[in-house]
Amino acid sequence: LSQQVEKDARDNLGELVFKTIIPRNVRVSEAPSFGMPVIEYDPTSKGAMAYVELAHELARKNNVTPSRKGS
Repeated sequence: LSQQVEKDARDNLGELVFKTIIPRNVRVSEAPSFGMPVIEYDPTSKGAMAYVELAHELARKNNVTPSRKGS
């Protein structure tokens, strides 16, 4: 079902749909229970890395240079 929804969104909205796909990931589901974003809870999980990629994609689309936390 999720693949069909993705296809329909891409067919109907084209370039408005991001290329990055956030996968279903246990770590993404667990993080809020610990009061943490997944990028801090488990930065090497597939879900966290996908959110980082989405942030980079959004930055590229808006001509923004992402900065690292604390810099």
